[in-house]
Amino acid sequence: MNASSASPVPLLGRLLISTVFIFSGISKVLAFSTMTGFAAAKGMPLPAVAIGGAAVIEILGGLAVLTGFQAKVAAWILFVYLIPTTVIFHNFWTLQGADRMDAEGHFLKNLAIMGGLLFLSAFGPGAFSADGKQAN
Repeated sequence: MNASSASPVPLLGRLLISTVFIFSGISKVLAFSTMTGFAAAKGMPLPAVAIGGAAVIEILGGLAVLTGFQAKVAAWILFVYLIPTTVIFHNFWTLQGADRMDAEGHFLKNLAIMGGLLFLSAFGPGAFSADGKQAN
């Protein structure tokens, strides 16, 4: 194992990126009716199913990224999940003023997260992970 493969940096990266998903998923569970109403207002079919599914993807995917268990697969699932989420819920091009600025910020944040997920899917979770332990 070379010095770069034992670096704790991928662990820190996984901690930071997974936090977004875990907290978002828990928020969806705790404010389920509010989130369902928001999804319905955005035209989502079966909003309760969509929000329930989103919460499951975010929590389980976030935990997989955090622990580094099947991290490459989880990163791809979260990446694909973020495509419609970003386009539907952060469609800044349809808004004006402060609403546009807010949605554009979330849109760009999601693009950055998607970039991080692509790095994880390409390079793996690092040594300090369930997947890294299995490789040894």
